[in-house]
Amino acid sequence: MKPRQRRLLWVLAGLVLVATAVTLVLRALNSNVMFFYSPSQVRAGSVPHGAAFRLGGLVERGSLQRSDDGMLLKFVVTDEVQRVPVEYRGLLPDLFREGKGVVVSGRLQPDGGFQATEVLAKHDENYMPPEAAHALKNAEKGGRP
Repeated sequence: MKPRQRRLLWVLAGLVLVATAVTLVLRALNSNVMFFYSPSQVRAGSVPHGAAFRLGGLVERGSLQRSDDGMLLKFVVTDEVQRVPVEYRGLLPDLFREGKGVVVSGRLQPDGGFQATEVLAKHDENYMPPEAAHALKNAEKGGRP
């Protein structure tokens, strides 16, 4: 084999190796990415079926229900236009309150409810995740988030 052919073979092998590495990294990132949706987007069918995502909005006043053991919680997340019932088993953050902002992670169930695996509450009166603030602002205008 000539030196020129050997160099070409090494370059091609390097390109294949880089392409394989890029493909593996992109697949790993894609499986860990979790997108944010508002209740209006969920009700419009804009969410991927079966995939985990984040749902954000306000906890509807009067919607919090606790089971007898206190570990199963049901509440409604709203953007003041649409509502999504949420079920969560676990401990809530100390700042979780009705009427306050919340972001829940989990999956949409076939019945239209949301099974949460994590609940995040805003940490002060002025903070709301930018996506949630944008979704609430669009919902108030009657537009699509």
